[in-house]
Amino acid sequence: MLIEGPFKFGVVEKEDFSGSELHLDFTDAYKALSVDEQAETLHNYIMQLRKDTAGLDEKDKDRQGMLIITQVSEQLLPHIKAGEIPLHETIVIELQTSSVFGKIMPARSAD
Repeated sequence: MLIEGPFKFGVVEKEDFSGSELHLDFTDAYKALSVDEQAETLHNYIMQLRKDTAGLDEKDKDRQGMLIITQVSEQLLPHIKAGEIPLHETIVIELQTSSVFGKIMPARSAD
């Protein structure tokens, strides 16, 4: 599913294979907007993502990615409203894969 929005994003595998990174780059059209217009555009994008996500089956492969983008967008919104985000820079978000083995605690001895 392709949803046009205020930024382009891509997933990059980390060199050490310890997970992935989500790279966000704002579009030139978005960067040209006033801060108020940027906030309104991002808010509308979030609303559209929520609507589109709600219509997907929980097993749909696009749903998880859309939920991540929605969450990131929601976290960015207050900073966009305040004009605190340098829109010319790439935002890098580290995504870690969970391992069942990473959560196993060693047994304590009964000494």
